[in-house]
Amino acid sequence: MKAEPVMPPAVSSVVLVVDDAPDTLRMLCDALAIEGYTVLVARDAIEALERFEMAVPDAVLLDAIMPGENGFALCRRLKSEPSWAHVPVIFMTGLAETEQIVEGFASGGVDYVVKPLKIPEVLARLATHLRNAHVSRLAREAVDVAGLGVVLLDSQGRIAWRSPQAMHWLEEALGPQDDVTPLKGWLQAAITQGETLTPLPNGSQLQAQYLGQTGPGETMILLRQGGPAVNAAHKRLSGAVLTPRETEVLSWLAKGKTNRDIADILGMSPRTVNKHLEHIFEKLGVETRTAAAAIASSLLQDA
Repeated sequence: MKAEPVMPPAVSSVVLVVDDAPDTLRMLCDALAIEGYTVLVARDAIEALERFEMAVPDAVLLDAIMPGENGFALCRRLKSEPSWAHVPVIFMTGLAETEQIVEGFASGGVDYVVKPLKIPEVLARLATHLRNAHVSRLAREAVDVAGLGVVLLDSQGRIAWRSPQAMHWLEEALGPQDDVTPLKGWLQAAITQGETLTPLPNGSQLQAQYLGQTGPGETMILLRQGGPAVNAAHKRLSGAVLTPRETEVLSWLAKGKTNRDIADILGMSPRTVNKHLEHIFEKLGVETRTAAAAIASSLLQDA
């Protein structure tokens, strides 16, 4: 009996399948094509890297054990490249031992499926991780739209992703990123102290604010540009310790969006938006959305 399609993508997503077994490649390519995905194929780590050089896929289905460089090593290489690190990697493996599963997650994988593959399960997991990656990307882009920048660090303190605005500011403040030591030290200071500042060439300052953990082994730091001194509103917001989601809600509130607009933009219900706003008001010590928006807007004007 043919399985029902599992949430086919509204816009064709590109999936890279990396496996040295022809039968597995053929089975996955057929199933993914039926679901509306654009499929790229690689038979080993070398070919996989060549595909990434040509076009960055939206997700990777990766065989853990292959001739030459295995899937775990390849995943670590992908995650070490900032422009590729956001791509979700799902391992395909006949290894069901805890040690191998842990290694897959430690190397940067988001999930795994056990061979022999169950196609409906693969499609369901793939659709979920593509949807999560899409929402995450929209949220990160929204930060840049709001005049802010964001940096994500992995469990070893390395930059896993940075928004275009963050990249521009960091190069202005700390120079070319060939030597990452000053950058890592500055970002680590933000994590330790909650926030840190460094001068920019235009006489203003670049502030890094630690926002906490956004996922397993992933740390988010928010960047903003301000005047020579951090104003009272800035201090008030910095001391509020908002969650990443509360920060997103507040940024859209400051731009004049209604609760329903924010719900649509962030993919949540208006009731959830209301609950986030209640927490924001409490943390900022205000009673109205107008007061909260004023605090956020004053910071955006400084940026």
